[in-house]
Amino acid sequence: MMTTQRIVAAEAARGFMPPDEGLALREAGVAATDAVPGLPLLEIGSYCGKSAIYLGDAAERAGVVVFAIDHHRGSEENQPGWEWHEPDLVDPAVGRIDTLPWFRRTIHAAGLEAAVVAVVGDSPTVARFWSTPLALVFIDGGHGDDPAHGDYERWSPHVAINGLLAIHDVFPDPADGGRPPYEIYLRALDSGSFVEVSATGSLRVLRRVDTGRPHDPGTRRVASA
Repeated sequence: MMTTQRIVAAEAARGFMPPDEGLALREAGVAATDAVPGLPLLEIGSYCGKSAIYLGDAAERAGVVVFAIDHHRGSEENQPGWEWHEPDLVDPAVGRIDTLPWFRRTIHAAGLEAAVVAVVGDSPTVARFWSTPLALVFIDGGHGDDPAHGDYERWSPHVAINGLLAIHDVFPDPADGGRPPYEIYLRALDSGSFVEVSATGSLRVLRRVDTGRPHDPGTRRVASA
């Protein structure tokens, strides 16, 4: 169980994850590290560190770490003129968003600096050089078509057998949110490599099963409206 102090820190952190989804993500981290002990966790899209607290708590419990990948310049929906832009996150020295200082403060406040490893870079670049199997991959980066599908294609093959793939902002009804997270959720199911194990709000958690062959992410498809 997360301590009350850490739950308070998570809820106080800037970000867009409701508490019930955050706790479900933490439980997914616990389940993943129990299923495949010794392997790290990884999240794509850390923003100001809210979700990293939940995953960091699970990693700390298991004696592993969570790698938190983010370029910290904000996704497209965080840029000026978009719905989720927060002007005070802009670094006046360079005129661009910089969430890294907020992320570091968040992780420090939660007492998780030993369990959360910030990887400052864009997901495609880091993925090019990544080879470590993972107990859990959490996809919550850019929600545009290419970023979301690219994250699924690059990172889902790194999920270990019996490990978990978590996807945020999955909305079956297009009136509730953008389509790419829902589309990659469908791709994971269609691949035959993943089965769904839980759904909490917009968070979907899937387990990788042993099909006897390498995981193929499959081709993109357009989700029906």
